[in-house]
Amino acid sequence: MLCSEFEDRLTDYLDGLLDATTQVAFNGHALRCPVCHDLLSEVKNTLRVCRTATPPAPAASLDARILMQTAPETAMTCDEFEDYLTDYLDGFLPATLYHRWERHAALCGRCTNLPGEVVRSIGACYTYINEERPVPAALHARILQATLGTTEAELVRAPLGARLAEWMRGWLDVIVSPQLATVATMLLVAVLVGTSTLSDDGSIGGMYRASLRFASRTYERGANLPVGRAVMSGDLKGVAGSLENLLSPGTQNEKQNAAQPTPNSANGQKQTEQQKR
Repeated sequence: MLCSEFEDRLTDYLDGLLDATTQVAFNGHALRCPVCHDLLSEVKNTLRVCRTATPPAPAASLDARILMQTAPETAMTCDEFEDYLTDYLDGFLPATLYHRWERHAALCGRCTNLPGEVVRSIGACYTYINEERPVPAALHARILQATLGTTEAELVRAPLGARLAEWMRGWLDVIVSPQLATVATMLLVAVLVGTSTLSDDGSIGGMYRASLRFASRTYERGANLPVGRAVMSGDLKGVAGSLENLLSPGTQNEKQNAAQPTPNSANGQKQTEQQKR
């Protein structure tokens, strides 16, 4: 067996795939040739070390690089990375955007340190908030001058449209209060029931006409009862007489005095008759 053939069959020898004749020839060549013997020993030692050694941990950006090569359509631009930064820090990113965001952070050298810088800036802001600082002199006046054009806030009136909107809002707050809302709901239900059951055309006018017809029929039924009408008439007359006696007690005395003739009126009548004669 030649050395070139020995090298070609080395992998099959280590995997145990050689037949008996070829394996005998392979072993004989390894014993006779010192170069091939050293090669076989080196390969066996390398395989032994690889089997016992601990595999190295993959790089953090390995998955990102693999996905970048296999699925380039899922890549994220730097502008999108900055737009989603706040949602990422707040924990509001969906799973798909979250993994795309982290892949971009692992691959982009400009955006890798951006989240840490933002977090440190937020922490510094909270530190400054806890430190009380004196208010600069005349700050309030400068703010009014810059925003309203005057230092007297009382001199500035809201526009007419804003005042009208505020006035309408005050009335609407009263109208849409919970108590009135309940009453309005009851009235609306009553109108809907009335228009669907009483009205012939489904309108409020039809409900009004139906109520008039119902009142007319009720009056006719009461008028067709003679006994009840007579009793009712007598009762009404009695009630009217009682009210008249209670409210005007001097009326009867006036009627009696008017019925009795006075002496002067009697003498006047006699004189009139004599003159006629």
